[in-house]
This record gives sequence, structure tokens and C-alpha cells, in this order.
Amino acid sequence: MRARSSRTALVVTAAVLATCGAGGAVTAEAATAPLVEHMTVFRDGRAPVRALRAGAATVRVSGRRCAVGRGTPLAALLRARPGRVALRDFGSCTRRARDGGSLFVRGIGADRNAGRSGWVYKVGQRLGTAGAADPRGPFGRGSLRSGARVLWFYCQAPPGTQSCQRTLGVEPRDEGGGVLGVRVSAFDNEGRGVPAPGATVVVGGVRVQAGPDGVARLDAGPGTYSVYAEQPGLVRSFAERTLVG
Repeated sequence: MRARSSRTALVVTAAVLATCGAGGAVTAEAATAPLVEHMTVFRDGRAPVRALRAGAATVRVSGRRCAVGRGTPLAALLRARPGRVALRDFGSCTRRARDGGSLFVRGIGADRNAGRSGWVYKVGQRLGTAGAADPRGPFGRGSLRSGARVLWFYCQAPPGTQSCQRTLGVEPRDEGGGVLGVRVSAFDNEGRGVPAPGATVVVGGVRVQAGPDGVARLDAGPGTYSVYAEQPGLVRSFAERTLVG
């Protein structure tokens, strides 16, 4: 998780205030914002997923209206609307998006940050290195691009470590003869993956456990399938769609 500033914080509840034009029409800006896949994984295992455009938004911070720039992980979170978002401002946010880089997510829904545990985001499988509303982007190299996957999850660092629990990813493959093989990997903060033995692969209503090599196999038969993986103590994967011929 990012180090927390020692400056006095303002506790806020975020709400998207100005995202549409007159009459509720979607603005041109929103229509051209990057189209991303967004997932929020709560502590109880709920994981709502949405495809959305990460358009600019406005949040209310202790009576002030503060801009959140388009193409930022915080803009995507606000657009996803997974629940009430609580923020702290460690800077001086204003109506200019460039001033929102110090907005910090301290709670989503009923899950609030506590001690060293709290909400973080990944883009792809890498933990963001910048503030969620930093206009320079999650890694300081530009904003989100269309096709990006943005994951928000509650980081619970194992004792004595600085790293969050690993996040899962799946690679399904048609192995022929109606057999679907699924490789499950577990990724650290930097996006380095290792096999995830024992992970549960979910294909429709079927659940199969990955073997010691992190691979699960099942007789699926021809068709198109949605595949994801979960494992206690780790963060579930995005779903992948695959065709078995």
C-alpha cells in the first residue's frame, strides 16, 4: 500500500456530482473516455464487475467540489458505483483535476481501512504507484487506456511484509478433445506471477481444483465458457471467456 501522509486529513463521502450534460445526456467527454473493465473485490467475497468509461467526475470534499480526472482509477471506481466511497484529501483538491492527485480512498461500502490494511488498486496485475486520482496516471506514464482492467481490493498485508495478498489470474486453453485446461497464477504487487496450486477454477456451475502445477482440467465439451479462479486468502481473478471447439 502507498505510504500515508501525516498531514491532517479531511474525511469525505464521495458522490459523482457532474457527469452528464443538460437533460441527463452523456457528455462528449464521457463518451470518449477510456473504456475499461472494472472489478471491486470486497472482504466478504463479493466482486461486482462492470465495463465502463472512466470519465471525469466531481466529488464533494468537506463542502468543496473537487474534480477527478478522466482516465484515472478513481474515476473508474466512482463510475462503477460499487457502494459509498469514503475519501481523505491529503492535498488541496479543487475544481481542477490536476489538484486531485492526493485524494485517498479510505473506504468502500462497509469495508473501511484499518491499521495497515485498506483499499488499493491494480491495473492489469500491478499495484498502482500513484494516487488513484493522479492525472499523470497509475504509474506516472499516462492515464488509463481503453481495454485496461482496473481492480480495487482490500489489501491485507501478511505480518512482517509490505506486500498485499496476491491476486489471481487465469489462462484458459482448449487442449483438444473437449478438454479445457486453465492455468492459474498468483501475482504480487509488482505483477510477478507464480503457480497457484489448490485454487478453485469456476466454469459455469462447475468447480475444479488446480493441481500442484496450478493447472486445472475438465471435460467441457464444445462451447464458449466464462472462467475465473478464487482461493482463500487471495483475490479472485477477472473472468476470461474462451472457446472450446
